[in-house]
Amino acid sequence: MIDRKTIIALVGSRRKAHAFKSKRTIFSQGDPADSVFYLEDGKVQLSILSSRGKEAIVAVLDEGNFFGEECLAGQPLRMARATTLSTCSIIEIKKKTMISLVRAKPEFSEQFISHLLTRNIRIQEDLVDQLFNSSEKRLARILLLLANFGKDGRPDAVIPSVSQETLAEMIGTTRSRVSAFMNKFRKLGFIEYNGELHVHSALLNVILHD
Repeated sequence: MIDRKTIIALVGSRRKAHAFKSKRTIFSQGDPADSVFYLEDGKVQLSILSSRGKEAIVAVLDEGNFFGEECLAGQPLRMARATTLSTCSIIEIKKKTMISLVRAKPEFSEQFISHLLTRNIRIQEDLVDQLFNSSEKRLARILLLLANFGKDGRPDAVIPSVSQETLAEMIGTTRSRVSAFMNKFRKLGFIEYNGELHVHSALLNVILHD
C-alpha cells in the first residue's frame, strides 16, 4: 500500500484534493477517463450498470487504494461508477502526471504495480466467492472486508452505514435473505447493531465452517 505522505511528496502541487460526504458520486460510468484517484480516507464503491439497467457492485475500496486507473491503459471513458460509502478524502491525479510518475520513479512504479496485482487477486477471490460459496458465507466475507479484517491487528471494527439493499447487491441475493443472515449473526454474537454495525473477528467462523 502506498501511504498518503508518499503520494503528497511525489505529486506535490499537481494534485487536487476532494472531500465527499457519504453516498456521493465521484464519477459516473461513461464519464471521460482523464485522471486517477487515491483514497486517503473512507470507503468507495465501484459499480457497473448493464444496458438493461441492472447495477452490479464490483468492488468496495478502503483507504490507501487507487481507482480510476483504467485511463492509464488508454481507456477513454469510465467503465464503472464510483460512489462514496462514507465521508471520504480523495486525491485526484491527472493522467499525464500519473504516467510521468510511473516512468520517472521506479520505486513508486513497483508499488503501484503491486497495488494493481493485489486488486486483481481480490477480484479473482470475489469471483470464486460468487461461484462456490453460499449467500451466508458471501455476506460474512463482505462484512469482514468492510471491517478491514486482518489490518493493523484490529479484531473488531465499525462499518460505515451500508444498507441491506446494498449488501444484497454485493453478494447477489435478496434483501430479505440478508436480513435473516444478519439477525442470525447478531444472535450468535458475531455482530452487534445499535445505531452502528460492529463486526467481530468471530464472524470468520462462518467462512471457515463447512
